[in-house]
Amino acid sequence: MALELIRPGKSDKQQDESVASFFYRRFGREAVDYIAEPLLAGIHAGSVDRLSMRALFPRLVEAEQRYGSIIRAFRALRTRRSPDGMFRSLRGGIGELVSTLVKKLPAHCIQTGIHIMTIRGSGPYQLGLATGDTVSAKKVVVAVPAYVAAELLQQTDNDLADLCRGIPYTSTATIALGYPRFAVRHELRGTGFVVPRIEGDVSLMAGSWVSSKWKHRAPQDQVLLRGFVGGARDECALSNTDAGLIESVHRDFSQLLDISTRPLIKRVYRWPRLNPQHEVGHLDRMKAIDARLAQLPGLELIGAGFRGVGIPDCIAHGRATGKRISSMSG
Repeated sequence: MALELIRPGKSDKQQDESVASFFYRRFGREAVDYIAEPLLAGIHAGSVDRLSMRALFPRLVEAEQRYGSIIRAFRALRTRRSPDGMFRSLRGGIGELVSTLVKKLPAHCIQTGIHIMTIRGSGPYQLGLATGDTVSAKKVVVAVPAYVAAELLQQTDNDLADLCRGIPYTSTATIALGYPRFAVRHELRGTGFVVPRIEGDVSLMAGSWVSSKWKHRAPQDQVLLRGFVGGARDECALSNTDAGLIESVHRDFSQLLDISTRPLIKRVYRWPRLNPQHEVGHLDRMKAIDARLAQLPGLELIGAGFRGVGIPDCIAHGRATGKRISSMSG
């Protein structure tokens, strides 16, 4: 890995490449297996061999181009770390973000339980509802998974729908297990761990001790652990029963953290087709999507499937879209 300081850059600086290709080229095979795959691909529950470096980690691509070395770039851009760590959440959970926004908006601005089946026209747009009614709108922001957008837009622009349909998704499950603190012999320093895919005897993609990561998540004498399974690494994980998922995650935690009892709290959260996969070529796909949208004034596509999977990315794109669409005439 130390040789990364003197390795030459990529000859074709504009060509996209996978996360695996980038890290193999810069740092070698073991860096792919033990760092890039479990950490970077694990964030997106995807395959390190298919995820796009330019779409997901453009700052690392820019760092290589500017400094000729990732290590050299890190040294030059070294910043102070927050004493509270890198993770952020809300005391009431992420759901508090949505509930607060709902409270701030006038009641007549929000309508729930309404299923839109189709979007037709090219402005004003005709929204076909499941009830059979139609709503006309000059401006429409579609903020749904890409595969849902594909179905909605099929009668608006078939090419746009096909581009949306081509964005793949993976499924994951989160299993929360609670134990008495005395039963967990591990010190639980840090916030958790990731698991390389080459560790084939572990079902987990990652695990975290939520009660250490954030305050107010569990009583002081209890430990709340969270395990992540599925993704591109195990596409059949969600076919397992809740009891089966709990048992496999408990077995892994027991072995890794030296736990002596059964969990007191057990919860399974399934996330089918939740994680969009920005694979190699995704930015070219987005250029094609934007070209189609340019022919449909007043129609916007936003969300994790298109321009950024993180909450900060989605908020930023939502704000930008709101400003742009509110400034349009009509």
